[in-house]
Amino acid sequence: MIEVRHLQKSFGPHRVLDGVGLSIGQGESVVIIGRSGCGKSVLLKHIIGLTQPDAGEIFIEGQNIVGMDERQLLHVRQKFGMLFQSAALFDSMTVAENVGFALRRERKWTDAEIARKVTEALELVELRGIEEKKPSELSGGMRKRVGLARAVIYHPEIVLYDEPTTGLDPVVSDSIDQLIIRVCERLKVTSVVVTHDMRSARRVGRRIFMMHGGRIHATGTPEEIFASTDPVVKQFVEGVADPKEISFST
Repeated sequence: MIEVRHLQKSFGPHRVLDGVGLSIGQGESVVIIGRSGCGKSVLLKHIIGLTQPDAGEIFIEGQNIVGMDERQLLHVRQKFGMLFQSAALFDSMTVAENVGFALRRERKWTDAEIARKVTEALELVELRGIEEKKPSELSGGMRKRVGLARAVIYHPEIVLYDEPTTGLDPVVSDSIDQLIIRVCERLKVTSVVVTHDMRSARRVGRRIFMMHGGRIHATGTPEEIFASTDPVVKQFVEGVADPKEISFST
């Protein structure tokens, strides 16, 4: 479903991606972990075609999207849904308007059809009867659910999640994880989750990629990653700081 080969990307003198390679099968639920600034979100932007690499190839269902023009990319992006870290809802719109935004832009659905699809998407994420509320009236967890409903309303083949549990308490985080699993199983989508949350990574990932040094440093099942003796992997999953990296100002 997704194949990345020898991906490279620099911003100025800083090399963020340095030969990233990975392959994700149809219907897989994978998690990408790694320290802040290691390129996880940059990789997601490449996969969906929002950023072009300096070198390398990205195949979506066998199509190399590197070098595609915007019109070609728009066709590929129809395969994707994305839940952004902040949920990225429009504050001036109601929940229904936010969830149905993409369908309205296409102008091929009637108002009744859009309303039905919005209701179905909200029911999938366990939110009913909030169509007329504004994002400011919702909790952080509810905003994430609305963002997920918007991401899946047109039944994409691939859903990308950028830090879906950031800023949420453990109970709400668990509910978001359960929704990710449900969406993957019910809609048969391929899920790619970027997260710092190790509990979430263990729950939703069938396979975990760890990025380090601009590359995929380790790959394995959650059991393999969490039992790894590799010092880089072990330090990250256990959340232990390297004393040499800690400095104190006086």
